[in-house]
Amino acid sequence: MGNRGMEDLIPLVNRLHEALGSVGHSCSLQLPQIAVVGGQSAGKSSVLENFVGRDFLPRGSGIVTRRPLILQLLHANTEYGEFLHCKGKKFTDFDKVCKEIEAETCRVTGSNKGISSVPISLRIYSPHVLNLTLVDLPGITKVPVGDQPADIEYQIRDMIMQYICNENCLILAVSPANADLATSDALKLAKDVDPQGQRTIGVITKLDLMDGGTDAREILENRLLPLRRGYIGVVNRSQKDIDGKKDIKAALDAERKFFLSHPSYKHMAERMGTPYLQRILNQQLTNHIRDTLPAFRSHLQSQLLALNKEAEEYRKYSPDDPARRTKTLLQLVQRLAVDFEKLIEGSGDKVDTVHLSGGAKINRIFHERFPYELVKIKFDEKKLRQEINYAIRNIHGVRTGLFTPDLAFEAIVKKQILRVTGPCMKCIDMVSQELITTVYQCIDKLTSFPTLRNETERIVTSEIREQESKCREQVMLLIDIQLAYINTRHEDFVGFTNGQQMYTQGNKKVPERMTGNQGVAPPSSLIVIRKGWLTLNNISIIKGGAKEYWFILTAETLSWFKDDAEKEKKFMLPLDNLMLKDVEKGFMSSKCAFAIFSTELRVDMRGEKGANSRLEFCTSYELFYSTLPQEVKSTSSRNVYKDYKCLELACNSQEELDSWKASLLRAGVYPEKIPVDERGNGAPEIFMDPQLERQVETIRNLVNSYMNIIYKTIRDLLPKTTMHLMINSVKEFIGSELLAQLYALGECSALMDESPEQQQHREEVLRQHTALKEALAVIGEISTTTCTTPLPPPVDSSWIQPSSATQPKNSVRGHRATTRGHAPQAPLGRAASLSSRGRKQLSGHLNRAPSVPSRQPPPVPKVK
Repeated sequence: MGNRGMEDLIPLVNRLHEALGSVGHSCSLQLPQIAVVGGQSAGKSSVLENFVGRDFLPRGSGIVTRRPLILQLLHANTEYGEFLHCKGKKFTDFDKVCKEIEAETCRVTGSNKGISSVPISLRIYSPHVLNLTLVDLPGITKVPVGDQPADIEYQIRDMIMQYICNENCLILAVSPANADLATSDALKLAKDVDPQGQRTIGVITKLDLMDGGTDAREILENRLLPLRRGYIGVVNRSQKDIDGKKDIKAALDAERKFFLSHPSYKHMAERMGTPYLQRILNQQLTNHIRDTLPAFRSHLQSQLLALNKEAEEYRKYSPDDPARRTKTLLQLVQRLAVDFEKLIEGSGDKVDTVHLSGGAKINRIFHERFPYELVKIKFDEKKLRQEINYAIRNIHGVRTGLFTPDLAFEAIVKKQILRVTGPCMKCIDMVSQELITTVYQCIDKLTSFPTLRNETERIVTSEIREQESKCREQVMLLIDIQLAYINTRHEDFVGFTNGQQMYTQGNKKVPERMTGNQGVAPPSSLIVIRKGWLTLNNISIIKGGAKEYWFILTAETLSWFKDDAEKEKKFMLPLDNLMLKDVEKGFMSSKCAFAIFSTELRVDMRGEKGANSRLEFCTSYELFYSTLPQEVKSTSSRNVYKDYKCLELACNSQEELDSWKASLLRAGVYPEKIPVDERGNGAPEIFMDPQLERQVETIRNLVNSYMNIIYKTIRDLLPKTTMHLMINSVKEFIGSELLAQLYALGECSALMDESPEQQQHREEVLRQHTALKEALAVIGEISTTTCTTPLPPPVDSSWIQPSSATQPKNSVRGHRATTRGHAPQAPLGRAASLSSRGRKQLSGHLNRAPSVPSRQPPPVPKVK
């Protein structure tokens, strides 16, 4: 045999096939084997029958092998066959073996010549065989037959690729000698997945059917059209011999006589024939198993380690034990409570770096979304002034008031307080939805017990809705409390006197940002509120279009730099009189955009008595609510950035957009609100009464002052109320009350009924765990001490053309074509194996898989 001490390796792998095949692991673990590849009528079946010495494979015209046949040959004193699907049944009559293969094939594929990748496992014990494991694959065909699909060729190629792409699979490429070897489909497929030729063994059949005056001597000597592992020639029985029931032993004797008597082959007759091929395959497969066994053992150990914990839990679990069911229920509810608390309160254990947890999203709602919703109603300046105007005039009626009416202030303040209700309810809705989402995320771990999951979901969701209702009532109570008494003695309220002084100072038009500390910005203005990348869309296509810049937002300015090194500043924009607005996404754009614009107007004032006009800048509110000394000639909004009226910015996600909006709010840049009165008019009525204007401005300052107190109070109390009545209550309910309510259902046993999928999964895990332990035990029985032969050096195999290339002129039939340089001859008497050095050479990139019309070819994995 040439591998002393290793004779049991192939039976060992066969036992692994049996152990792991029962749980569907043999394919994924890629056990070492030999795949027999060739075209139809290339002689694959005859080669396999010669190995066994029996007729046991189906024969006929067209495609006969329609399912992979895993053939395990084992040397034994008695001769019989066993199928994996008929375990325990021995077939001593090989005609019945043939019929069983046909019946099992038709059971899966039907009788319409269809194919299937589900293998048939056949084990043959015989004193006439050497230990081998081979996979007989369907022959490569070109034309559909009968009811076969039009893409039968590519289906077969896909199936073959599933086996030969496995790096642990040796490829036995069978080609007939009476066809052009350079266009052999078997060699082309082998070259695609094994470009270095380390796994490919060539077999030349039908040497006795070559045309007169031709031979395959240079092919078999590996000098013409060479392969790294060389070729072995065989002579099979002819169709006439098969029909005449010629004995295989007689056929093997005739094969030996053919090689000994043929003048072109007699000098290498000892290295030709079926018995020699069988010995070579035995030795090479044994060496291949030896080389791959350490990595295979490591793979098994890693899979066993991954299953150990789960298998241990399932082994202890008894579905019919009430005590075990109760314990499992308790553990699941406790785990649910812990998981919910971690997602809400945060945890350093197994931190999610991809998505925000429920607690982080609720925090974002409290401190970004809710303040933004408040500000959107807070600074509707035009509408507020209009309401104050109407309130004062309606209170005075037909009379002309001398003093600012406090009833107008109280009416406007109460109306503004009621507007807070909408953002508060919206905030509670968002928090409630996040709590429900978090609960769903936690109870997904209960899918093994569908009844328990459904009841838990119902109970916890009902509790969230109940606490949400309580929270709404409490928030409405807080708003009613604010409405009940307007505290004009609050320490932060400016009062009527200060409100009038603010109006007087406002008319002096002293810029707020120029006061105090001799022009030096106060410390708060130096604080950086936010940094990040934004896309600036205000760039012409000529200059490259939209670009990303590094933006820095402070309390006073918005600056942007070329990159985050913050060395090359591009622009600095003061935040005076700026507002922001939403911008729709552009065509084919996935970014979320917003724009910053100025509320200042450029006013062209007509001069007196023909004097030149002059320009002044004022806000839109100053324009509407001031008595202008001259006639306004024209107005236009002031540019924000270069020649642009607005600065258009974009970011990658809605979450990032909301965060930037919240940061701009902190800096005093508020969202645009288009003012519309009750009748749908956009602009307020312009009035020219200075006294009424002063009263409107006074109450407006008072309302702003008081509403700032309200907003500050609500921003503080709403998160606290929501946290206490909703979040903490739900968390406490899951931790202490959920289990009691589940027990109160009175169906504790039914709650722990497993789903069919979970039962199947548990049984599958236990089977896999047992199979892996058995496989490792089998591997532990063998010693890997052996002698081996080195892999032959590489040869020039460029003669194997791609599938789409034209046929080369060199062929077996015309061997007198231009001869290539001599390639290394195949090793004599010993077979080559895959050494560790040889395996490293597989790191080269593989050739592209053969291209086929109207269908993507099967993928060829890159060898690592």
